[in-house]
Amino acid sequence: MVAVIDVQDISKSFKIHHERNQSLKERLLHPRTGSTEVFHALNNISFTVGQGETVGIVGHNGSGKSTLLKCICGVLKPTSGEIRLRGSLAALLELGAGFQTELSGRDNVYLYGAMLGFSKNMVDAIFDEVVDFSEIEQFIDTQVKFYSSGMYVRLAFAVAVNVDPDILVVDEVLAVGDERFQAKCVDRIQRFREEGRTILFVTHNADQVRALCDRAVVLESGDMIADGATQDSLRIFREHLMQDAVAHDSAQLLGTITIDSVTTPEGSFDIKSGSGLHLDAAVTSQTAYSGSFVIELFTRGGLLVSRSDAQGSPVNLLPGRNVIGIDLAQVPLLDGIYDLNVGVLDHHANTVIAWSEKAASIQVTYDGREGGIVELGASIRQQ
Repeated sequence: MVAVIDVQDISKSFKIHHERNQSLKERLLHPRTGSTEVFHALNNISFTVGQGETVGIVGHNGSGKSTLLKCICGVLKPTSGEIRLRGSLAALLELGAGFQTELSGRDNVYLYGAMLGFSKNMVDAIFDEVVDFSEIEQFIDTQVKFYSSGMYVRLAFAVAVNVDPDILVVDEVLAVGDERFQAKCVDRIQRFREEGRTILFVTHNADQVRALCDRAVVLESGDMIADGATQDSLRIFREHLMQDAVAHDSAQLLGTITIDSVTTPEGSFDIKSGSGLHLDAAVTSQTAYSGSFVIELFTRGGLLVSRSDAQGSPVNLLPGRNVIGIDLAQVPLLDGIYDLNVGVLDHHANTVIAWSEKAASIQVTYDGREGGIVELGASIRQQ
């Protein structure tokens, strides 16, 4: 596979000034006042992205995700290391990045196209598609300084996906648009995947990473702690979230509760659509603990089918081995394999105390001819 993004030993540091004099007069009178601290945002990051891959980048706030993407896009220059790109790149790094607020939406479309090397005629050819996708036709000649955050996102995304890039870089901006427009953007990203484009995708939404990404890179305090299959990387990400949260709120719980297995009385996870299913989760606890039990069910493609209400599923764990029964009265799913995640959460803060990613896989068999995920039980008749 041809590497279209090659990141080799990238590091990025910033100088942080404390109590620095702001005026020229103060600096001349007190030249040695204040102190400087070096902040290491990225530490020796290396990975490659092949042509046609969709790679998610996940991490806590402040982990270095946006800094990494800005280095890849050329907005920031790395302190050390090298980045090689093959092909044209369009980026949505942050809300309205690159927009000139005094110009209209129309002018900004042409300006962005010019920055990407497009001639006026080339922008003319895609302009109507950009406006149609953005759904802000009545405001296209308004200065963008009067745009709402949702309008910024609509126009920025519409331009980025219509300039026909080889590489698309998206950094969290989809979280700003409304739910319907987010779905529209995800559909366009799916189309890009089918066309064999390369996509770098940063989001806090683990469900979107599962649904869209072939791989995921996990950053923590500027270090890369995982780079692999989406499920494996998200498991590592969850574990680090869990460790940080537990260490902050209740350090004594760290590692004291583990989910050992999920089984069925029959020893099989094969069921027919519409039938019920009983599962037993074996949980070992070193201490008595009262929390909530949560289950998630995903398609093999990473689409969330269901997530239980953790607040409605209290568990009281005793020291030693505990068995938690899970009863699914009816599983109205169509043919497919569905992955089950289970976890124990804190009652109050919803902090993950213990988690098992892909704890079991359920094979559902359906005899009908319907398509999709769920059996609706529709009754069709002529009036």
